[in-house]
Amino acid sequence: MAAPPEAKYTEETVLWVKQHTSKLITFAITRPDTYRFSAGQFSRLGFRDGEGFIWRAYSVVSAEYADTLEYFAVLIEGGPMSAKLAQMQAGDTVLLDKNATGFLLPERFSDGRELIMLCTGSGIAPFLSILEQPEIWQRFERLVLVHSVSYADELIFNERIAELKSHPLIEDYFHKLFFVSLTTREEGGMLHGKRLPEWLKNGGLEKVLGFTFTQAESRFMICGNPEMVKDTFQALLDLGFSMHRNRVPGQIMMENGF
Repeated sequence: MAAPPEAKYTEETVLWVKQHTSKLITFAITRPDTYRFSAGQFSRLGFRDGEGFIWRAYSVVSAEYADTLEYFAVLIEGGPMSAKLAQMQAGDTVLLDKNATGFLLPERFSDGRELIMLCTGSGIAPFLSILEQPEIWQRFERLVLVHSVSYADELIFNERIAELKSHPLIEDYFHKLFFVSLTTREEGGMLHGKRLPEWLKNGGLEKVLGFTFTQAESRFMICGNPEMVKDTFQALLDLGFSMHRNRVPGQIMMENGF
């Protein structure tokens, strides 16, 4: 007999909601003592909707050891889940599936010296969680985060990333991080005017970083809108890199952003 729905989720309290632009919000909810996830995974969040439920997946922004669960959402006009999130306030309740899931996990790479995280929009969320884990900084000699957005006001995590320099678990390793902001429709990012796949194809990203990607040392993780993920994956394939699979090690892991 299948377990009743209430056995599969908990009801959590919204602690705060911050509206960054008309479309971008971050928010935090209470974390059950039993809730476990690995940096890079996502949660299923839900609301009651009439006689049923509405569920969507959101990557966890928080560190694995955080007391609360933080998320980043892009509000979609006409989207039923976005309508719920747009009205959400501190003190409201949200449903949390008891099991986190997802395979965008850096520990799946068994080798490599540099971890290169490529993302658009809300695809930055799992990488923010990954960057909170001290073992990532200890394992890799270089960490690269490239965040591509349309407009400069969507680069809402620049300050948060800079603050890692004083993070007590990370400050000794912060020099390993290369953060590149990219704006496609206006100036404002370190790179601008072209999409991320183009900056890979023309060598512009390597030039900004000051080193060359290699099959032996470079490991790529991609997260973002499906078109970007597809095109970036193809650009890396054209450069000689391959998909990482458990039985056939490669250099690329990817996941569509939620």
